[in-house]
This record gives sequence, structure tokens and C-alpha cells, in this order.
Amino acid sequence: MAAHTGAAVSTSALSKRFGRAVALDALTLDVAAGSIFGVIGPNGAGKTTALRLLLDIIRPTSGSALVLGVDPRIGGPELRRRIGYLPGELRLEGRITGRNLLDQLARISGPVAPGAIDTLAERVGLDLTRQVRTLSKGNKQKLGIVQAFMHTPDLLVLDEPTSGLDPLVQQTFLVLVTEAAARGQTVIVSSHVLSEIEQVADRVAIMRAGRVVRLSSVQELRQSAARHVRATLSGTDVATVRAALEADGALSALSTLSAGLSADSAGISEPLGTGSVCISGTLNGSIDRLVKLLAGFTVVDLRIEEPDLEESVLALYRDDEPGSTREHHRDDHRDGRRTKRHPHES
Repeated sequence: MAAHTGAAVSTSALSKRFGRAVALDALTLDVAAGSIFGVIGPNGAGKTTALRLLLDIIRPTSGSALVLGVDPRIGGPELRRRIGYLPGELRLEGRITGRNLLDQLARISGPVAPGAIDTLAERVGLDLTRQVRTLSKGNKQKLGIVQAFMHTPDLLVLDEPTSGLDPLVQQTFLVLVTEAAARGQTVIVSSHVLSEIEQVADRVAIMRAGRVVRLSSVQELRQSAARHVRATLSGTDVATVRAALEADGALSALSTLSAGLSADSAGISEPLGTGSVCISGTLNGSIDRLVKLLAGFTVVDLRIEEPDLEESVLALYRDDEPGSTREHHRDDHRDGRRTKRHPHES
């Protein structure tokens, strides 16, 4: 594996249009060499289009990209051999066995270390003796994972890689990704499931309607994520607590409930005592302000859930323009029909 320093992938205003529809709009980002970069977004957000542009499967309408220091439009077979690619819609058929298929691909992709194929197949639970046409979707996906990883490429581009995999194999896959980064390989992995990405990624791009709506580290995303909170205060009343919450705009959206209402309407399992007030709701961002406010009261109970990254990201998706996701989704599929090149085709 050739060493590469700096940015493994760099794009500048990279755009792709299909007629009047914009599939990717001015994508500008850098992916550090040796890092795991996650791309999150619903179907049709532009994830697949962006990855195919990096691989020169399709050509940009405007903008530019460098992959491992090379323009993918002129990199040719030499650049492709340094990349492991797992497409989002993997189509594998034929009477050939998994082993024979991987042996053929190894001759195209470059040197594969002795035993590497068998080791990877064993780790993901893939039977290499079976004909490809007899494999289930999950086993075909395992075959795709093995072909992407087997030649230890400088760059792994993995589009919805856990589709069809059972939970145990999903975890094995995430371990493989982590190990690849530890060896200095760069990994770009796209998904619409945030929980997968947050386990392994260093940085995340959240895409919506062809644009990156947020680019940050997973830690930054977690710090700003929504948390469900509930606190029970004693020796006070709703008016006093409400006034304190509204004095801080960041906390004014939290609701208050006085004693005397049923536990069901409070959403809690125990009744509130006389002179008690319950604060509940969703808190966005730092909990520091809430803790400082509660310090002025007698706190009987306080519960703060783990940051809900899924909810925070979904809030970004809800701002999408009506119909745009459907338009981009159609373009992604039209894109897929136009491009039938094999992942390792030179």
C-alpha cells in the first residue's frame, strides 16, 4: 500500500446535474488520509452521486476533485487499483463460485496477500464454494466487502455497506473499517443509518438534497445533539420555574407540570408531591445552562438521556424542499442504469 499524506480526497464546488435536476450541488470538502469519513443522508441526498464522481464512474457537470492526489478523470487503471469500492446496489450473478470470482478480481485489482481472501471470508462468515447466483442478498454483500478489502487499498469507498447484513456481521464490518484506518488506509463510508457511522467515523458530512448541510466531527455532533431531560423540583411552583426557564431562551421550550396532575399526563411513573414541579422536554446543545438553572432549586430527581443523534439529524432532513428528495432519488437510479462498470473494471 503506497503511503499518502495530507488529504486523501479533496473536492472543490463539485456538482452534478441531470437535466434540470441537481443531484450534487457544489460539494467542497477534504478527507484526511488515514481517517474514516462518514457521509450521512436519506435516499436521494446525493451520497451515491458524490462517490461515483470520485471514482470517475460519472463525470461532474462542474467543479473538481482529487483522489489520492490525482484527478479521477485522468487517473485510469493505476488509480483504480489503489481504491476498494463497494457500490450501493451490488449486482452479482453467474454460476461462478465466490472464490473464483474473487480470484478473477484479484488479477484486476492488484496484489492480494496470500490467505487474505480466506481470512476475510471467515471473518464475515462467507462460504466461498457456493455459486454466486445461489447467494442471498446478505451473502452477496459479504462477497462485495471481501472484494473491496482484499487488496488493502489506499482508499476504501463503501456505499451503504451494511445493507442486508445481520447485526453480528455489521459489527464485524465496523471492526474491519477501524482496522483499515489503523493501517493508514482512508475510508469513506456512506449510510442513512447514523448509529453505524458514529461508532467509527472521525468526521461526518450530513447531506440533504444534494448539499452538505453540516460538516463536523462526531464529537461535535454529539455535543450539539438533542437530549431528552426530566427534572423534579420540590418546594416551588410552576410560575417560578416557568419564569426561570423563560429568562434563558435556550431553555424556554422545556415544559413544566405542577403537582396534582396524573402520572400519565406527566409522562412519568410516580405521582408528583405537593409543592413539586416537573420539567421535561428536549434539550438541544450543552446541558450546562440547565444544570446552572437547576442549582437554584431543590432537585429531587434528574434524568438526562444520551444524546439523540438520530433525532438531531432528522431535524435537518425535515427542512428539505418538497419533492426534491424524490427528484434526486430518481436521478440516482437513472445514474445507476447508465453506469454498469464493475467495481474493479479498468
